[in-house]
Amino acid sequence: MIARTAPAKVNLYLRVVGRRGDGYHLLDSLVAFAGLADRLEAEDAGDLSLQLDGPFAYTLAVEASDDNLVLRAARLLAARMGVAPRARLRLTKNIPVGAGLGGGSADAAAVLRLLSALWQVEPSDADMAGIAEELGADVPVCLAGRTASVSGIGERVEPAPRLPDCGLVLVHPLAPLPTASVFRAFAQHMSAPPASAPLPILRMPDTVSGLAQALAARGNELTEAAISLVPQIGTMLATLHATPGCRYAAMSGSGAACFALYDDVMTAEVARLDVERAHPALWTYAGAFI
Repeated sequence: MIARTAPAKVNLYLRVVGRRGDGYHLLDSLVAFAGLADRLEAEDAGDLSLQLDGPFAYTLAVEASDDNLVLRAARLLAARMGVAPRARLRLTKNIPVGAGLGGGSADAAAVLRLLSALWQVEPSDADMAGIAEELGADVPVCLAGRTASVSGIGERVEPAPRLPDCGLVLVHPLAPLPTASVFRAFAQHMSAPPASAPLPILRMPDTVSGLAQALAARGNELTEAAISLVPQIGTMLATLHATPGCRYAAMSGSGAACFALYDDVMTAEVARLDVERAHPALWTYAGAFI
């Protein structure tokens, strides 16, 4: 049996800079990865199967197997490499589903690496990139697995400078928010298609306060659209901003999860406890970026 972790991705900022002719929005984003992670295990078997456990397994248990990104990734890799899709997979689901934290995409990226090792195949970078793009817009950056600037519809991934050390809090209302719904709401509230240049952070600040200023200048342009669908996002953001030591708070991706940055992990954990006491129904996490 071999195993691999699939860390949650956090969109530290997200700007919509254009729209393709096929309707897909063009993005400019800085993505980092949290210590929070799913875990995938794989071993030889006579066919392909997936077992689920962990705190968020129930959400995926009702999903049709053809829609499961882990199984789709496994089948695509097998087809590309010309091998039989045979493996017993186990997914421990620790990342909330439909939260804007890229859990499904991280799982898909992890299983591509995991099964390449199990099946002893060596897909080229082009093979992996092609599979990742076919699986979804967040899979390419999850496949890279490091802090990155993302553009296009998510397929253009460039290494970004290392973040300053900081504490991280994640909160989620346990209400899934489909990405497509957020983009539809965003498009409905726009008077004209977006058209602006990407603003990647080329020189990373060396302090959390400096990072906060850079992120605040960019923001997350999907926030209002997401709040129109899940008003609790606004409450979560206000709660995070009010915690002692909060340097910056925003929504991740298309939501509904939100994050806040602090000078260190201890300050972040104190803030998480404050949020948990004030809003016990929220899911919370405190930690750091990897």
